[in-house]
Amino acid sequence: MTNFSQMLKKAQEMQAKMADMQASLLDMKIAGAAGAGMVNVTLNGKGDLLSLKIDPNLLDGEEAEVVEDLIIAAHKDARRKLEERTQEEMGKVTGGMGLPPGFKLPF
Repeated sequence: MTNFSQMLKKAQEMQAKMADMQASLLDMKIAGAAGAGMVNVTLNGKGDLLSLKIDPNLLDGEEAEVVEDLIIAAHKDARRKLEERTQEEMGKVTGGMGLPPGFKLPF
């Protein structure tokens, strides 16, 4: 019965660590850029867009389609970085439990 109680204790510790990690992810800010830094976005840990900066030179003329594409590319860049950072933080919490790729916690 001792092994079960130790396993339960470890599960509770991991759950507490997961809660802490999730809270820290919410405070995280990840930046993404496109067009050699002409478009920049910042996301929070949930992937919500917090800010958007566009170089004023892009807004001269009729380049709206280019600007729209760069905004999308910058957002994708920030999302990719966020996912990488989240996986790194998850690895710290799970202690190398070997969760399968794409496995997301909480369930």
